[in-house]
Amino acid sequence: MSTIITASELARKIINNEDVLILDIRSQENFDNWKIEGVTVKHINEPYYNLVNGLEKLDGRLKKEQEVVVVCAKGGTSSEITEMLDDAGFAHVYNLEGGMRAWSEHLEPVKIGDLTDGGSLYQFVRLGKGCLSYFIESNGEAAVVDPVRMTETFTAFASEKDVTIKHLIDTHLHADHISGGRKLAEQTGGIYHLPPKDATEVTYGYQPLEEGKDIIVGNTTVKVQPIYSPGHTVGSTSLIIDDQYLLTGDILFVKSIGRPDLAGKAEDWVADLRHTLYTRYKELSAELIVLPAHFSFIEELSQDGSVSARLGDLFENNSGLNVEDEGDFRKLVTENLPPQPNAYQDIRQTNMGKINPDLEEQREMESGPNRCAVEG
Repeated sequence: MSTIITASELARKIINNEDVLILDIRSQENFDNWKIEGVTVKHINEPYYNLVNGLEKLDGRLKKEQEVVVVCAKGGTSSEITEMLDDAGFAHVYNLEGGMRAWSEHLEPVKIGDLTDGGSLYQFVRLGKGCLSYFIESNGEAAVVDPVRMTETFTAFASEKDVTIKHLIDTHLHADHISGGRKLAEQTGGIYHLPPKDATEVTYGYQPLEEGKDIIVGNTTVKVQPIYSPGHTVGSTSLIIDDQYLLTGDILFVKSIGRPDLAGKAEDWVADLRHTLYTRYKELSAELIVLPAHFSFIEELSQDGSVSARLGDLFENNSGLNVEDEGDFRKLVTENLPPQPNAYQDIRQTNMGKINPDLEEQREMESGPNRCAVEG
């Protein structure tokens, strides 16, 4: 019997490491560029136009007793193929409601841990894009770090926790996704914080995110302490929360490091990136838990679906932190780069407030994976 599966339900299956078989009926080009990934996820890619007049192309590739999730761009053509499979006697067929669009926009909240004096820190995992946002709540107040454009998820979570969002923080001017920071500030009356060196061209007001100017969340000892750490962008700023967690933005990831080229400044910013990673971060406690703004590989997810690592462990295991020769490091971060994110220039312009695309345009701009990391 065919039925609907939501992005949330599929996300839980993947996080729980359940076996998932995806029948992706988009073109091979779109499939190769961006797909649903997971440690236990397997794929069959057969374009819709090869199936609409008959399912022969699936002969020998899909067993009738197997559970299969059919995926297309928006959930329309996959519904049609799901019905055909159902009619052909396939027993467990699911249509991904909303397709890759819904998958791209789903946020999965995961509790990272408790903070001093009763606060909590949550990570919102955007499995379809690799984006990671953070929700800090303490004594009735909250801050959201690197929020994505699906602001209703954060306002609903705040309501559920009975807290008021007071601060919206972007660690840098994003180039791979549209920030929800300004929109959330307007919706909640909160203060929007942005590093001033990344804000030289913005068209709106903001509170400068600067080293030494702590942001208090609630009436507890929970603090956010900016550390100026350029490299990915000229203003990239890391955050230390409660002396336990290091939010690194797009400077340092679990299995890679940030790319310095998305504003056309790769050669200029290499030295900054190396100084941040090899000097400033070295001065911090090795016990800090690194929480990045993105992940690039599904293997970076832990068993509960979160993405994190101890800073000391990254200095031992992350290849981007173990390039002794400065020349080799420069080559790594200027030559060994993946394709630039889809529409990244338009995304930067949107995040500066220079253009105001509608929702459909924003969705199109964000299609595809994030590509903020250097490839090892």
